[in-house]
Amino acid sequence: MEELQASNRPSQRVASIDALRGFDMFLLIGGWGIFTSIEKVLGQSALGNIIHTHFRHAEWEGFTFWDLIMPLFLFICGAAMPYSFAKRLKRGDSKAELYRHVIIRVVILWVLGMVKQGHLLEFDIESLALYSNTLQAIAAGYLIAAILILECKLVVQVAVTTGLMLLFWGLMMLVPIPSEGVGEPAKAAVLVSGMLEAKVNLAIYLDHLILGGFQDGTSYTWILSSMVFGVTVMMGAFAGMWLRTGREGRIKVLGLVIAGAVSIGAGLLWGLAFPIIKHLWTSSFVLLSGGICLTLLGLFYLVIDVWGLRKWAYIFIVVGSNSIFAYMAAKFIPYGDIANRFIGGLKDCLGSWYPFTHAVVAFGITWLVLWYMYRKKTFIKI
Repeated sequence: MEELQASNRPSQRVASIDALRGFDMFLLIGGWGIFTSIEKVLGQSALGNIIHTHFRHAEWEGFTFWDLIMPLFLFICGAAMPYSFAKRLKRGDSKAELYRHVIIRVVILWVLGMVKQGHLLEFDIESLALYSNTLQAIAAGYLIAAILILECKLVVQVAVTTGLMLLFWGLMMLVPIPSEGVGEPAKAAVLVSGMLEAKVNLAIYLDHLILGGFQDGTSYTWILSSMVFGVTVMMGAFAGMWLRTGREGRIKVLGLVIAGAVSIGAGLLWGLAFPIIKHLWTSSFVLLSGGICLTLLGLFYLVIDVWGLRKWAYIFIVVGSNSIFAYMAAKFIPYGDIANRFIGGLKDCLGSWYPFTHAVVAFGITWLVLWYMYRKKTFIKI
């Protein structure tokens, strides 16, 4: 809390944070369609195989580029927190008012997550999923991070963040659970520990026990994994605190890149004993993905804020400035159908390149909507 109140530190977010958020959102709402359509054209070539591998999630253990999308959103949320909180403190908000803002934001993110993937608007209790979406993971991690930032000194924040990773590892590896697994016919009541299979692990067992019929039906875990969602957000918050210091820009970049390399190495090393599994958000996955996020932020900060090369990032800044709207609008606005209206007649002419052209046009329409909002200074914030 004291660190945020330091008057000689900037309270405005740096451009690289919005650009990195926009880059992440571009991949989600446009990049996947663009790159996977290129894959179809390339077929069984070396590049086509790389795209095929890295624009899909790892089935269970392991890590692909596409596995970075969700942790990068959580990380960026954390990176923006020191700036957001400092701005509110500077304008005179009390701690109680900050907590009120935090709670309102958590609730809104939770409801939006239920709208996006929890089938809330189907108004069917049988299909409702209470906890199933990235926005809800952000909400849980944000709440944990907010309490740590507002209540604890930096050394305690680091200790608790580290402790959460160790606690998650200890619980997952040491707490015994029934061996029959989730959704399987009941067998003899045998208890096992250290299981990290899709249907037999402590996290999915607790989700099944607590959420019951309101689970999302996937092998992703949520309730116990919330503690490590908080770690990913805190890694972003530490990065944001580092960027708010008065150090020279290149030193900040060096710090982020070194921290990223150490985190990646620690994640890979821990992964030998505690596998890297995105579905569980294992501590090794947290360190590996967080290290890549730190490195990406360092590179974006170097190019945009240190070197001042911002024009190339404009497309991402526009998207990042209205990321919540971009994410939710994709559920309600049929950008693909609109794109068909413009280029549907070119399908035979374009042949195998039609899916790529369609994906580019659909994203272009999305971007123009966001650009219009950006020019009109219409920002949907929570």
